[in-house]
Amino acid sequence: MPEARARVVLAFDFGLRRIGVACGDTISNAAAPRTAVQVTERGIDWPAIERLLREYQPDLLVVGSPRHADGSPTSLGERADQFAAALGARAQCPVHRTDEYASSIEAAAELSSLRASGQRRRRVQHADIDSAAAAIILERWLRGEGRIDD
Repeated sequence: MPEARARVVLAFDFGLRRIGVACGDTISNAAAPRTAVQVTERGIDWPAIERLLREYQPDLLVVGSPRHADGSPTSLGERADQFAAALGARAQCPVHRTDEYASSIEAAAELSSLRASGQRRRRVQHADIDSAAAAIILERWLRGEGRIDD
């Protein structure tokens, strides 16, 4: 039986320089990249994340979990776990985790292909790749792929 209403989901591709962001819902099962959040020497731009939380009012959050091809956690995994915990505390809504293996590579290839075909005019920036990766992470989660905590 289908859900009675769409649940809004924000997804995050955690990185040490930027955090990619995407938004989607549980009815369309589609995700769209949003503006990436900067991470500086002072840390994560939490005010930017809080603005996203206010704007989209998500029902739940998804944070990619950096994994190797064999499924084992990467060295970035612990930092991503800390980010997910802090995000959940700030947002006061559930945070789900999913394997993000190769999502950035897939996002870069997709964006490069769009640029080569002329469907994308603007040059591909690192922030574009990060948020496209967040959209891939979210779409995987929506399809039930790579879920770590469900």
